[in-house]
Amino acid sequence: MPRFFSDQPPIDGELRITGDDAWHIARSLRLRLNDRLTVCCNRVDYSCTILSISDSEIRLRAESSSMSKEPSLRLTLYAALPKKDKLELVIMKATELGAERIVPVLTEFCALRLTGEQFAKKKQRLERIAYEAAKQSGRGIIPQISDIISLDEAVSEMRSMDLGIMLYEKGGVSLGSLGLAPGEKKSVGLLVGPEGGFSEREARLCQENGIKTVWLGPRILRCETAPIAAISILLFLNNDM
Repeated sequence: MPRFFSDQPPIDGELRITGDDAWHIARSLRLRLNDRLTVCCNRVDYSCTILSISDSEIRLRAESSSMSKEPSLRLTLYAALPKKDKLELVIMKATELGAERIVPVLTEFCALRLTGEQFAKKKQRLERIAYEAAKQSGRGIIPQISDIISLDEAVSEMRSMDLGIMLYEKGGVSLGSLGLAPGEKKSVGLLVGPEGGFSEREARLCQENGIKTVWLGPRILRCETAPIAAISILLFLNNDM
């Protein structure tokens, strides 16, 4: 069943979809009156029937509702800026797996060094990628794509979370040793480096602030592969897969 998101809950049992999504429903999907689709709002899935349809607005009747299947682990991915368009792949896959927020981070070995203004031009596309991935994977939310921050800012944010993790190719503990209990509701920050990894200074900064350094094994993973592997393992350990 086609899936869409809405910022507004039903009013008198009705929902409305406007803008690009309305055009997509009417023109691309070619749905008709009484066809059914799912609308997600605030982590609730509404099973809906189309009442009226045009290129600019779809009116729907919400017939039933259920809580969407979001992970109990509230995961923020801090991804150091990779080269080219690799961040798009990271955002797509992190969204599919269950990340709640994705934060680009500028670190010492980042080859791509965007200014805030340059990133703002890319952000709309990145948010669209997250939106489409959330629809495709049946998410209950659209992950937030944050503006670029420094490593110091990322570390400061992670200190306030239940668990902070840095993937470090030079060694560390395993994800399985972190003591995650199945179904536990925790906020987790996962920090992943760029193609060149982290400097020793950056690793020390994280360790001195209580962030766990984690090693994914003897095979060096690409910067776009490592977060996919780590998120999958964390959600599996938490019974969220």
